[in-house]
Amino acid sequence: MADMKIPYLVIKRGLAFWQPTKAMRAEGARARALGPEGPDAWRKAAALKYCEREADPSLGVRNLEPKPRQALWEHGEVVRLAKGAWRSGYRGLAAAIAVLWDTSLSPVDVRSLTPQDRQGDAPGSGPPGGKLFRVERAKTGRAAIGTFGPRSEKLLDAYLADLGAEIAPNAPIFRCRSGAPYSKDKLGHDFRVVRELVFGPGESRTLADLRRSGTIEAIRGGAADTQIAAKMTNRFDKSSSLRRTYAPVDLACAFR
Repeated sequence: MADMKIPYLVIKRGLAFWQPTKAMRAEGARARALGPEGPDAWRKAAALKYCEREADPSLGVRNLEPKPRQALWEHGEVVRLAKGAWRSGYRGLAAAIAVLWDTSLSPVDVRSLTPQDRQGDAPGSGPPGGKLFRVERAKTGRAAIGTFGPRSEKLLDAYLADLGAEIAPNAPIFRCRSGAPYSKDKLGHDFRVVRELVFGPGESRTLADLRRSGTIEAIRGGAADTQIAAKMTNRFDKSSSLRRTYAPVDLACAFR
């Protein structure tokens, strides 16, 4: 059990004393003996109004839920990021940004995508090379389908052709400029470099904010909560916490 903390309480040879400061003594406060150290000396401190009898000491250490991030990217800004990354030589990052935006997958899930995860449009159809990824989400282990449009498909295919070497079916697709698969830290680092090149040093929005932004785009377009939950492979339609995280207040949504 944590020690009880009472202001100005001191222990001397097993006895408890309420000891005012010099400034308090100058105003007339005097030290008081409270008896043997322990609960009796405390509830007594409360009776003398030196502390609050009913106060909950755990209030000072409550693990309050932090406010969710509210930062959003607009579609045009994401296009600028992808183009800036491509033109600056960060072509794996450019393709990853495009796929992350369209699929609403998390950065860790996108980093894990492999050629064998890419499939045709229809369920179970065709070899790798389609417009969707079938994956098992790293955070929940649930199966997810990430669909992407023609622009992202074109950028992804251009990136794969630019690699100049075939990637093994079970190897990560997105790679940094050295050719090594992106790690969490390297992906974040390269994104910050490109973000500063495109928007300047004052920009603080992150790669992870793209997922929230995609959700807002879906809401603006009229998507139902159940559709968003299916797209994100979570309980967005039932969890107020997830709604606060991925659907902050947005004027375009409020007046759609």
